[in-house]
Amino acid sequence: MVDVAVQPNRIAPARPAARKSGLKTALKRKSTTAFLMTLPLILLIGILVVYPALYSLHLATLNKSMHKFVGFGNFIFLFKRDTFWLVVKQSCIFALTAVFFKVLLGFIVAHFVHNVPANKQRRWRGMLLVPWVIPPAMSTLAWLWLFDPSYSAFNYTLSLFGIGPVPWLGDANWARFSVILVNVWYGAPFFLIMYLAALKSVPEQLYEAAAIDGANWWQRIWFVTLPMMRNIIAITTLFSLIVTFANFDIVRILTSGGPLDHTHLFATWAFKLGIESGDIPLGASVSLFMFPILAIAAIFILRDVTKRGNEA
Repeated sequence: MVDVAVQPNRIAPARPAARKSGLKTALKRKSTTAFLMTLPLILLIGILVVYPALYSLHLATLNKSMHKFVGFGNFIFLFKRDTFWLVVKQSCIFALTAVFFKVLLGFIVAHFVHNVPANKQRRWRGMLLVPWVIPPAMSTLAWLWLFDPSYSAFNYTLSLFGIGPVPWLGDANWARFSVILVNVWYGAPFFLIMYLAALKSVPEQLYEAAAIDGANWWQRIWFVTLPMMRNIIAITTLFSLIVTFANFDIVRILTSGGPLDHTHLFATWAFKLGIESGDIPLGASVSLFMFPILAIAAIFILRDVTKRGNEA
């Protein structure tokens, strides 16, 4: 009987030690350490991204004076406007076309630089990264001069061959082409440097094995290079799609959405409605339409990447 009564008293002091050991074990876990190290970044994202997103969602439910709750009234109003659907169409065409050509040019130029002798690659990388290093507003102003209707360098060059003049920014189709051209010129170097890094990580033994099996250069790209670069292609495409959809400065400087709103994107039209027209809730409603489109694209691309990772 005495031993039974004393036994609980012996076990009780061991509990604080067990708790301390459990805390030490938790701190030693890599996942816990990683979470604590990324906690400042998570808080920063919450302040700079999550809060503005929730506040814009709140603004989208108010009237123009921001004193009355209207629910989905702003969204219903936008659905009835032809300009809104024109902006949706243009934003999708602009983003998909620009990203496609950035991926294509980045992939081609990356192969070119990868095959250049090692002692000359640094020079080529430096020159080809210049468009991406220059601030987009500054480079777009230079393109504005090239597209100028009176003193266009492009039109002057075309006139030497008896062609032109071309209304680069005065015609809707040419204006769309000009905006996409500038965006591709600015964004392609990003794909170049990412794909060049991915190409250098592909083992040479795979190309040698493919060559022994009789594969030509196209088959080596299709069956060796692309499978090894799928993940980086998917991630860079998604990142560029998000940035391109939210593009503002290129369209704002070149065309300001003209002619007749035919080059407006979500960002520029939201600025026009919210800032220039003074209807901030309506501008917030326009900007929120980017979220479902980009969310669908992100789910589609990342699901494919995750599926391939699980299979591997």
